[in-house]
Amino acid sequence: RRSRPSSTRSAMSSSAEERPAWRPGARLCLDWGRARIGVAACDRDGVLAYPVATVPNDDEVMVALRALITEYGPIEIVMGLPTDLRGDRAGVAARVMRKNARRVNAETNLPVRLVDERLTTVTAARRLASTGLDSRARKPVIDQAAAVTILEQAIDMEKRDGSAPGEVIDRA
Repeated sequence: RRSRPSSTRSAMSSSAEERPAWRPGARLCLDWGRARIGVAACDRDGVLAYPVATVPNDDEVMVALRALITEYGPIEIVMGLPTDLRGDRAGVAARVMRKNARRVNAETNLPVRLVDERLTTVTAARRLASTGLDSRARKPVIDQAAAVTILEQAIDMEKRDGSAPGEVIDRA
């Protein structure tokens, strides 16, 4: 076996160091709505984001979310942050979502990442429509599909940029 010249080895190691890092671990994503919360998850390597459940947003919501956290063992929760088309994240909907994120963080002891959710429901609706499902069949799963879209965006951002995306809520 011939060894590579040292200049090649150092070039290879520096390019490996420059490659964006992925923090291994499953994530859960919540598409938080007034009536329902769509839940998605991803595997520990961020290869696949997939729909998990639609949880009623009622008095038992945290019980249901804690059960999903126990089942999937995520390192963090990702939530969509309402952002208008100009990029404004200071509206009423964004303030309400930050309040929900603080509640999830406080009751689960997991960091919550708020990521831009612009057009995710539109993208999810188009994906579901392309499957041939009629609007009645899409309604129960649209929130899950939106959560998958949000999570896919967060995964792509982290893998591309090498840092965790969005705004973190973590009281720890």
